[in-house]
Amino acid sequence: MMKLDVWLTVLQSATTPRSQRLSALIDRHGALSDVVGLPRSELVAAGLSKRQAERLKDPDRRRMDQWRHWLGQPGRRLITRDSSDYPAMLKEIPDPPLALWVEGARSDLLNSPQLAMVGSRKPTANGRETAQQFGRYLSERGLTIVSGLATGIDGASHRGGLQGCGSTVAVLGSGPDVLFPRSHGRLAAEIIDKGLIVSEFPPGTAPLAAHFPQRNRIIAGMSAGTLVVEAARRSGSLITARLAGNFGREVFAIPGSIHNPMAKGCHRLIREGAKLVEEAADVLVELPPLLELVLEPAASPADTATDAQRESPDEGAPLTSQPGYAKLLAALGFDPCGISDLARRTGLTAAELSSMLLLLEMEGLVEALPGGRYCRLSKRTP
Repeated sequence: MMKLDVWLTVLQSATTPRSQRLSALIDRHGALSDVVGLPRSELVAAGLSKRQAERLKDPDRRRMDQWRHWLGQPGRRLITRDSSDYPAMLKEIPDPPLALWVEGARSDLLNSPQLAMVGSRKPTANGRETAQQFGRYLSERGLTIVSGLATGIDGASHRGGLQGCGSTVAVLGSGPDVLFPRSHGRLAAEIIDKGLIVSEFPPGTAPLAAHFPQRNRIIAGMSAGTLVVEAARRSGSLITARLAGNFGREVFAIPGSIHNPMAKGCHRLIREGAKLVEEAADVLVELPPLLELVLEPAASPADTATDAQRESPDEGAPLTSQPGYAKLLAALGFDPCGISDLARRTGLTAAELSSMLLLLEMEGLVEALPGGRYCRLSKRTP
């Protein structure tokens, strides 16, 4: 049986995409084929329901054929937990999904430096504008903006992310082929063209209310931090923020007027320890240590860049003394240059370059320009 067939067999037997007992069984046996080959009695003894065991032994072929048809279209992939493309940070959460259904031109974004931006579905005009401005600023500096494609702050954040080189990832609470809300059809098409749509739910899955808290854990789990722009006291965005905190990720919140009900949730988060954000640059100050953790799992002997290029800067040592950073500055020069050109010149990945450029910008050694371009500064700015 081909590997894809084995994974589809396992996924159609799962009661939910995050089926923890099935995940534990896979971890225990290692090879998927070994799990599928277990007798029904052993599967049930391991904690699977009788229905799950039956589905593993007698899978729903029609459903699997429908999934194969969806996967057969350009730009669509199934990224399983054992794939090198599976988001490294998502693997660290207590209950990562078995697989992700993705569609779009930028599957590389899954392991890029990511920031979640969430908030109210009914924001103020100022909140919507702030979300798009912050999304654009942070994306121009190499961060991938992750959100849930909902109306309001989510949509504005995605639009901002699309305007920079970091682009955006939309995480759905439905199957990747079931758009919700439908009013975001044009935005979703643009994300597929320039970014990525992700779901743990297989094609054909409806956007049920119970799916959205599960979606929120993926938004928080994929990201180095979560920024809440506007949120009421009982906003679902607070769930995402608390999950981020539970996962050991940074939580940011933008304060607002005491008379604005859409600011109450942000004020509550700040009282509970979230970092107060007044301008987008405040986020960049806190993220570099977390971004280094994002990039660490990506390094391997097979990568083309040297170890010196990939090493994190030594604490207390100037960046210009680090071989990788010195090479990047030399490749950058004083004329505006984009991430793709820098990747070609240095052999570094876009994710690695984004993190390094963030640190160099904070040191006053480079300047971020509109359109996702950078240039070297002749001297450090005060």
